[in-house]
Amino acid sequence: MLSYAARIKKEADGYLVTFEDFDNVMTYGLTIEEALVNAEEALNGCLESDFERNFKIPQPSRVSGKNVYQIPVAPHVAVAIMLRTLRADRSQLEIARQLNIAYQVYQRLENPRKANPTIKTLEKIAKVFGRRVDLGFV
Repeated sequence: MLSYAARIKKEADGYLVTFEDFDNVMTYGLTIEEALVNAEEALNGCLESDFERNFKIPQPSRVSGKNVYQIPVAPHVAVAIMLRTLRADRSQLEIARQLNIAYQVYQRLENPRKANPTIKTLEKIAKVFGRRVDLGFV
């Protein structure tokens, strides 16, 4: 599961959340539970926005320690990040041709706001990259 480290600091009237890998993402919660929910929403919103603007998505830092929590990336965002990472220097058109699908269809697969791939599609993509799909529920 793809996740990013967040540091949660107790403030006078709640909890401040900052991310190790994203200087521009902060959120807050009155309780630790609310801070964690808000952290997931803030992280995924930032990732979707940065992804659409073609910004480089950083690899997650493996920070641990007191007050550090791993915030999960939503599956639809994680799939888009993984596809772009696997594609590396190859073009979307090249991958679309290998999958025998239209370029625009593949392009949507790499867009976290538009993608909704089936398991069969993910298996087909994995084969093109010499990988396999490994799913689970946590």
